Amino acid sequence: MASEDITKLAESLAKTKVGGGQLSFKGQSLKLNTAEDAEEVIKQIEEFDGLEALRLEGNTVGVEAAKVIAKALEKKSELKRCHWSDMFTGRLRSEIPPALISLGDALITAGAQLVELDLSDNAFGPDGVRGFEALLKSPACYTLQELKLNNCGMGIGGGKILAAALKECHRKSSAQGKPLALKIFVAGRNRLENDGATALAEAFGIIGTLEEVHMPQNGINHPGITALAQAFAVNPLLKVINLNDNTFTDKGAIAMAETLKALRQIEVINFGDCLVRSKGAVAIADAVKEGLHKLKELNLSFCEIKRDAALTVAEAIEDKAELEKLDLNGNYLGEEGCEQLQEILEGFNMASVLGSLSDDEGEEEDDDEEEEEEGEAEEEEEEEEEEEEQQQLKERGQGEQQSLTPKKIIDSQDSTPVPSPPVDVATFLAFPSPEKLLRLGPKCSVLIAQQTDTSDVEKVVTTLLRISSVFKDDAPVKTAVHETTDALMRKAFTSATFNSDAFITSLLIHMGLLKSEEKIKAVPSLYGILMTLNHVVQQDYFPKSLAPVLSAFVTKPNRALDSCSFARHMLLQTLHQL
Repeated sequence: MASEDITKLAESLAKTKVGGGQLSFKGQSLKLNTAEDAEEVIKQIEEFDGLEALRLEGNTVGVEAAKVIAKALEKKSELKRCHWSDMFTGRLRSEIPPALISLGDALITAGAQLVELDLSDNAFGPDGVRGFEALLKSPACYTLQELKLNNCGMGIGGGKILAAALKECHRKSSAQGKPLALKIFVAGRNRLENDGATALAEAFGIIGTLEEVHMPQNGINHPGITALAQAFAVNPLLKVINLNDNTFTDKGAIAMAETLKALRQIEVINFGDCLVRSKGAVAIADAVKEGLHKLKELNLSFCEIKRDAALTVAEAIEDKAELEKLDLNGNYLGEEGCEQLQEILEGFNMASVLGSLSDDEGEEEDDDEEEEEEGEAEEEEEEEEEEEEQQQLKERGQGEQQSLTPKKIIDSQDSTPVPSPPVDVATFLAFPSPEKLLRLGPKCSVLIAQQTDTSDVEKVVTTLLRISSVFKDDAPVKTAVHETTDALMRKAFTSATFNSDAFITSLLIHMGLLKSEEKIKAVPSLYGILMTLNHVVQQDYFPKSLAPVLSAFVTKPNRALDSCSFARHMLLQTLHQL
């Protein structure tokens, strides 16, 4: 390490906060690559008597530095709180698991009894969960009360590994007479989806001591929401439920409403941007009206709730003396509905609890209602198809938890083919879903490419976005998305009439990263397209001249990108290596 670097490190460490058993290196932007780089940090740790909390967030720790820091922690048996969020900035994903293993092993060796573990904002993906799996199963975590894993890109696989580790921790700790009593669980922005959420729900149901659950922006639909609702019902101490920006629909909202009726300690309900719709809102209103006397905040914003349902929600809070905020912004109340809502609350002397209604979508028109009904019918059709498949699997002894594609079912030892509803390209593109893409069969990539006019840039962009919207970490789906995208984009980029510059401009507009004079609605989530682009830019057909443009816009600050930081990081890392 150069002398000037040592001087800079010493200056940073001089700002280290010490007090109350806490040693903090928070936000010092330390770049700890080697054992030598970490010498001063190690010294601070070793000299700190009675270390109870260590803050390493806002720095970057490499594998070698992690090993020597871990060595220093092996003697810190009193350590209870590990604030280790955002401590692998700029690291390769492959570096993070071994670093976490070293640190975790040190805590086990020390005989620490953790109360809080925060690994948020570390883009370690599913493999990273393996890095602290042993720690979670060890006696060091039998006393864990707060587990924070926000924005880590765990995916379905990581969610399942995490759930299994928590169940094992509970089993082992129970055998010693002190069951794991986790109170706070945070895992927003992780693309857990239904399977990951369902696995965690099983763990929650076993634990039974949760007080706060924060799982926003995870791509969870009603099956996962229903599983979580059932688990929450056996966690009677729950005070905060934050599932913002998932997709309940009526079924999920009604299941959650039933659970709310059984909970007595609830203070905060955040179901904003969860598509609970009017039926779901009425069901939640009934639950609120029947109990929830400690409720302080109810967020049902941007949920496609119509006027009458919104007014029902308002009427339900009449006797909620502790309520501080009611958020119904971004729904379909209309000007008259907004006024009626305010009048109802004024009548209860509760007008002050109502949040802003500045983003109200206005009263829904008949055409919009028809579209919503069509959308609901399509969702119900898909759900029924999925349920039929699962029932067929159960009847044939394949196990309730397997999720097989129709092709796998046909290829199984049972010679009787399982009928699946026919799907064509038009149906998939109109209402994309992973199941429909797989049902198109092995020729799906050829079919979609053949039926897309690649001379029309807008059609290519729209088709690409619809294909990528169904992206999942699940291997068959990921492969189908990649193969279909390759066929489409190879055809487009190799066409003499295709305008690559116009394509990238249109794509950025649809992603909400570039403004347009025309009013174009951006895609609701960038995760799928970012993960798909990460594959596309590595292919020989992709014009390398477009890489700097894409990199520039993905690098810019943007709320939509912030919610997909793992996918964003992966794409930027790939673009940088081109």
